[in-house]
Amino acid sequence: MSIRFPLIALILSSAAPALAEEVNIYSHRQPELIQPLLAAFTAETGITTNVAFVDKGMAERLTAEGDRSPADLVLTVDIARLTEVVDAGVTQPVTSAVLEANIPAEFRDPAGQWFGLTARARIIYASKDRVQSGEVTTYEDLTDPKWQGRICTRSGTHDYNVALTAAIMAHHDEAFTTSWLEGVKANLARKPDGGDRDQVKAIWAGECDIAVGNTYYMGQMLADPEQAEWAGSVNVVFPTFADGGTHTNLSGVAMTKAAPNKVAALTLMEWLSGDAAQKIYAETNFEFPVKAGVARSELVQSWGAFTPDTKPLTDIAALRPAALRLIETVDFDN
Repeated sequence: MSIRFPLIALILSSAAPALAEEVNIYSHRQPELIQPLLAAFTAETGITTNVAFVDKGMAERLTAEGDRSPADLVLTVDIARLTEVVDAGVTQPVTSAVLEANIPAEFRDPAGQWFGLTARARIIYASKDRVQSGEVTTYEDLTDPKWQGRICTRSGTHDYNVALTAAIMAHHDEAFTTSWLEGVKANLARKPDGGDRDQVKAIWAGECDIAVGNTYYMGQMLADPEQAEWAGSVNVVFPTFADGGTHTNLSGVAMTKAAPNKVAALTLMEWLSGDAAQKIYAETNFEFPVKAGVARSELVQSWGAFTPDTKPLTDIAALRPAALRLIETVDFDN
């Protein structure tokens, strides 16, 4: 049963400081990425926020806590992590005209269990010196023998790469996906290691020529004096699937089943989908706003336009277990 909040309750919540509540958040997102948002939210509403960074075992933790859980919201990245907490039965559906107006249907659960807040693309970083424009245009191109010893990537079992593999499977079939994984593995310059930024550093150091990573890391590196030189050594390439667009994923929010501060939690959810928060996401985190009319940052726009893939993220999430099994079968990380 979805929750609805009377308008008078919302008015009282925002109008009477004595009734203002706190919001407790379990977050997969790094604290420094969400702190600017939460600080702005508190400044505007007077509602305080408390964040616990939960790197692993979010669903297990909420399940163990049950009705005693202090968490109101889950903030996380990747459709797989969102569906994981939903499938664990630790979230509740939310009905909100504001969320439905701000967030396009393709970025929210039809049952109201989760809502996307930002999007990001899984792209290719390509050496400016050693990779010519147009040399790599599709994800399928990554198996071309010309890239032998020239590709770097983080672990194949990381959520971002599992999602990409699941997307390959959504466009092709299991046999093709297995061959694709074997082909990419054969082209690796080194064992998968580190995060997306480490792959860009490896290109800068001449260890490889192309790497797979998320768009927003480029913005973060360019804003870091130590890493700006790494970022300056690569071009951003938006590859597509042979029969589709560029793989995109999202960050999102869900309300926990046990949420003790539902009204305040909904206020935060709606605020995160609004103009102010979406602009902070764009300018500070270099992510793609999901709300129509909110522009991407100038830096992100400078990377050029691209066509997002149209395969439903829920379909890709459903293929995640099979994708992970194939990654482990081909022993991608070794």
